[in-house]
Amino acid sequence: MAVALALLAAGAGRRMRGRDKLLETVEGVALLRHLALEALAAAPGPVAVTLRGDTPAREAALVGLDITLLPVTDADDGMSASLKVAAQWAQGLGIDGLMICPADMPELTAGDFATLARGFDPMGPPLRATADDGTPGHPVLFPARLLPLFASLSGDRGAQSVLQQHPPRAIALPAKHATTDLDTPEDWAGWRNR
Repeated sequence: MAVALALLAAGAGRRMRGRDKLLETVEGVALLRHLALEALAAAPGPVAVTLRGDTPAREAALVGLDITLLPVTDADDGMSASLKVAAQWAQGLGIDGLMICPADMPELTAGDFATLARGFDPMGPPLRATADDGTPGHPVLFPARLLPLFASLSGDRGAQSVLQQHPPRAIALPAKHATTDLDTPEDWAGWRNR
C-alpha cells in the first residue's frame, strides 16, 4: 500500500509580522526542513512540499532532501490552492492515499505520520489525527478515490467540504502533536518556554 505525503507550505504567514514561521528553528533546523525530515523518516511513500513562488528561503531550507517541490501559482487564493496542486500530483503517482499536513506543526514526528499510515484502509474513510483529548487536527489521510473532489475546493477552508461528505475516522496522536500550530511570535515564544 502506497501513501504519499504533502506538506502545505504555500501560506503567507502574515500573523508572524515579517518573520517566516516555517523558518523558525526546531531542533536546530528550520521548521519546514524539520517536518520534511520527519515525513521522510516515516517512509509512507513519496513526499512533496507545496510552495509559493516568492519564498526562496523556504525552498533553500529543503535543499538536498528527496522531496518534490510543488509550485502553487495561486497561493493567495488560500489553502485550497495548495490542496488542489497536491491532489493533482498524487493522482499522477498511482498511490492508495494522500496524507495532507500543514507545514507549521512543530510537534509532529515520524512516528505520528507512521501511526496514521498504519491505520489506513484505502477502501475505508479518511483518517484524521486528533490530540489525545479528541480535538481534531492534522495530518489527514485521504483515500485516493476522494482526490478528484479536491478540484472543486475554494478559499481557505481546507478540505472541510470533502470531510463533511466523507466523515473521517479519528486517530489519536500523543499529547497535542496533532493540534499544535504556531502562527504568531507570541505562540512561538510560549511554545519554546514550555
